[in-house]
Amino acid sequence: MLSCDICGETVTSEPDMKSHLLIVHMENEVICPFCKLSGVNYDEMCFHIETAHFEQNELERNFEKTNKIQYRTFDNGKDNTQQCRMDINSSMHSACASNPKISVQSLPEDGTLKQKTFYSENLSESRKFLRSKEKQCDLSQIKESIYDTTYSPSECPFCGKIEDCAQDVETHVKTKHASFLDTPVEDGGQTLYDCPMCGLICTNYHILQEHVDLHLEESSFRQGLDRVQCTRDLELAHQLQQEEDQKRKSEESRQEREEFQKLQRQYGLDDSGGYKQQQLQSMEREVNSGRMHPSEFHRRRADMMEALAIGIDDGKTRTSGIIEALHRYYQNAATDVRRVWLSTVVDHFHSSFGDKGWGCGYRNFQMLLSSLLQNDAYDDCLKGMSVPCIPKIQSMIEDAWREGFDPQGACQLNNRLQGTKAWIGACEIYTLLTSLRVKCRIVDFHKSTGPLGTHPRLFEWILNYYSSEREGGPKVVGTSKPPIYLQHQGHSRTVIGIEERKNRTLCLLIFDPGCPSREMQKLLKQDMEASSLKQLRKCVGNLKHKQYQIVAAEGVLTAEEKIVESCKTLPEEEYVVHDGPN
Repeated sequence: MLSCDICGETVTSEPDMKSHLLIVHMENEVICPFCKLSGVNYDEMCFHIETAHFEQNELERNFEKTNKIQYRTFDNGKDNTQQCRMDINSSMHSACASNPKISVQSLPEDGTLKQKTFYSENLSESRKFLRSKEKQCDLSQIKESIYDTTYSPSECPFCGKIEDCAQDVETHVKTKHASFLDTPVEDGGQTLYDCPMCGLICTNYHILQEHVDLHLEESSFRQGLDRVQCTRDLELAHQLQQEEDQKRKSEESRQEREEFQKLQRQYGLDDSGGYKQQQLQSMEREVNSGRMHPSEFHRRRADMMEALAIGIDDGKTRTSGIIEALHRYYQNAATDVRRVWLSTVVDHFHSSFGDKGWGCGYRNFQMLLSSLLQNDAYDDCLKGMSVPCIPKIQSMIEDAWREGFDPQGACQLNNRLQGTKAWIGACEIYTLLTSLRVKCRIVDFHKSTGPLGTHPRLFEWILNYYSSEREGGPKVVGTSKPPIYLQHQGHSRTVIGIEERKNRTLCLLIFDPGCPSREMQKLLKQDMEASSLKQLRKCVGNLKHKQYQIVAAEGVLTAEEKIVESCKTLPEEEYVVHDGPN
């Protein structure tokens, strides 16, 4: 039995089928079961159904998948839009697979449709579609539901305007969006529509509308994905930046702690003990190495404890009589020296086991105080004093802080010196002397004033301090001026005089607390050699630190002046250099 693809009538043989087609269908008018198109022949009708009614062709695909015949119904003539679009995609894929003349650029997995051209001359799929329709469902019912869906109110794919019918949408697009649509091309009497987005050629405007909607949905979907991805990227970048900032801050905090601890160790603020602890530990190492006898250790320990108890230096690092020896030397020798100025009598103190590496400031104060104690001009404020030991000096500075002197310096040293190895500098010396009613001046040479980083202005200032007149007078001038405390980064020394050589150059005479007593005692010999003065002489080219500070004693303060000084937060005078190289 054979069944007619158009009307479904069954015949017994192929000749009968040909006769049926010739008589019933070829001579009669063929009408499209979906849109009532008529006036075309059978082949044209099949092509029309295949190209214009993809949505209905999906019905056949669903029937084949479920392997049963069922009627496709629609609720009030409307179907889900997304389902319709999926049907179109499925139909496109099926048509492409069966028709070799269909060209498809891409059919992505997400269901979007991208084609450049669509044209088919093979009508076998259309005939199969018509044949299956008559077998599987009531044609009139399908016509009615498809008609309602096709001609329901439509939306413009370009501006979103909703019209009552598809014809109105088509008219609206052609009039309002003519620039987006190419002029329809006539192909054998068939009007073709070109997609403005991808160039797909469609024979029906409604298919073009659905196709453009898919483009718009795809674009919106991709934009949404891009926004989501951008948001995720920003969140990830923000998270990575936060982690990097946290890591950097943690590393900076660790480095700051290490630097702080290093500075504390360097300046003796790490609670590792003070003068007493270091002295005992150093002597124990000497005993363990065999360089000191145990009996000597116990004797020195007893002497140290006694000196600490009364607060007076034990004198074991003290060398006296050097100024007098220098007077003799310059009078009888030093033919290359034109003139020399020397301070009042001063004793040399060098570092011991207990303060090695950090006690230079304390030892220089001992030198300066030893000179002031032998100067009658300072009897009013220093009478009855002795040169204190280092722990006693620390206690005296703390007392000055409590009186209100130098609160900034006290804060920097945590208001504590006793029991530490804390370094002290020009400000602490100035504070201590002022608290003892010694009038003094702190002067800052904060940059070089000569070539190659030298400080000729420093030498000129010290020369003016010791000498009121440059010409005439004896070769050796014993002044009434105390020595000068000289500070630079990492070390301090004591200036006890200045030379003016025959070539008019200047050399400072300096006591260094780092120089041991056995070297200083060589200066006490009657036949002192010029080479022995090398450790004292410092010419302009020997002082090249970035900046220097000096503290110079200039008399005695009254009780009222002391109170005024205690209220000051800065030294009385700072020497500012306005010229010279940087």
